[in-house]
Amino acid sequence: MRKKSFMSSLVAVPHMVWCALFIVAPLLFVIYYSFTNTEGSFTLDNLTRLSDYGDTFLLSVEMSIIATFFAFLVGYPFAYFMARQSETGRKICMILLMLPMWTNLLIRTYSMMAILDDGGFLNSVLAWIGLGPVHIVGTKGAVIFGMAYDFFPYMVLPIYTAISKIDNRLMEAAQDLGCNGRRVLTRVVLPLSKSGIISGITMVFVPSISTFYISQKLGGGTFELIGDTIERQFQVPSTYNIGAMISLVMMILILISVAVMNRFSESED
Repeated sequence: MRKKSFMSSLVAVPHMVWCALFIVAPLLFVIYYSFTNTEGSFTLDNLTRLSDYGDTFLLSVEMSIIATFFAFLVGYPFAYFMARQSETGRKICMILLMLPMWTNLLIRTYSMMAILDDGGFLNSVLAWIGLGPVHIVGTKGAVIFGMAYDFFPYMVLPIYTAISKIDNRLMEAAQDLGCNGRRVLTRVVLPLSKSGIISGITMVFVPSISTFYISQKLGGGTFELIGDTIERQFQVPSTYNIGAMISLVMMILILISVAVMNRFSESED
């Protein structure tokens, strides 16, 4: 037993070293820069300056919530459809869902620009059918669409996993008791898949609120989200400290939101 415990600890060493170098150490650097100035002296000025970015933070939260809502609106029916398919049908749906994820996020975003741009594929089709071009890239709608598209699989997979674990006999029993398809969905499937819904919402909302590349490319630089602000602060050495403070506050808020959603999920179970 003692030998087994020693081997288990030995196997865990590379993982612990990796976490220390690439998770713990960067976090310590962020905390250090958050509470120091450019001279390295302790200060709370970085914390008081956060009020200057209140509107940016609220805009980021608003757009992230909308993107998460649309991802759920499309993702839940798709996850339900996947779960009701045969084994072959599930594999085909899974391949179609994951295929875009095999491509880098930057390339997917550039592809969206090529499709949604004023002279892109979508406007070419609209012009061909006589509806005229529509300006999309450079708007909030384009960024919301990009968030929902890029993080769509993160919404579908947890919900699909939760629905696929529901015993079909429960749905059959509900139908035998007089429930139609809509009532089976709202009274059986939805309540039993709440854990997947909460996980999907968390996995889409968290990366959406901190993204910066999607907003830069699909937003066209017409507005700034909190991720753009953090990146801009870290581009100039004199503003490292305020960038670190914004990053620290974002990490704390994200951890709180994840903890609350996990607690809610556990209470539902």
